[in-house]
Amino acid sequence: MNTALIVTLVILAVLAIVIAVLYFLGKKAQKRQAQQQEQIEAMKQTVSMLVIDKKRMKIKDAGLPPMVLSQTPKLLRGSKLPIVKAKIGPQIMSLVCDEKIFDSVPVKKEVKAVVSGIYITGVKGLHGKAPQAPAKKKGFFKRALEKAQEKTGAKPLK
Repeated sequence: MNTALIVTLVILAVLAIVIAVLYFLGKKAQKRQAQQQEQIEAMKQTVSMLVIDKKRMKIKDAGLPPMVLSQTPKLLRGSKLPIVKAKIGPQIMSLVCDEKIFDSVPVKKEVKAVVSGIYITGVKGLHGKAPQAPAKKKGFFKRALEKAQEKTGAKPLK
């Protein structure tokens, strides 16, 4: 047999094994995530809180309870999480916010949030107006395309 053919077959076999391993690890992680989401849903409660500050910071700098730090894997301790510092009743707490809603949490406002332990999963009611997200700046090519379409009388792309 040709050596190039043998090398190609070996590489294909290794790739097939790697894909199979990743598939099964992904299935296992998906089951674990579904179980965690189920626990979060079971523990959730609505709380009124005053949001003092929000930012992305490392877990060890966030002021979370020591038990949370000890349960976090060592590799993830350096990663940045969305942290919200809020006053719940008379107590000021640091809470971990869901990445999806982090931008919609207003600062220096009272909100009704859905909380599960130290994890904020949703912001329900806002007192006053909801803050408007700043309009995204258009890039050079997008502006040039719009100018060209405007000159030709074509409809702008959305």
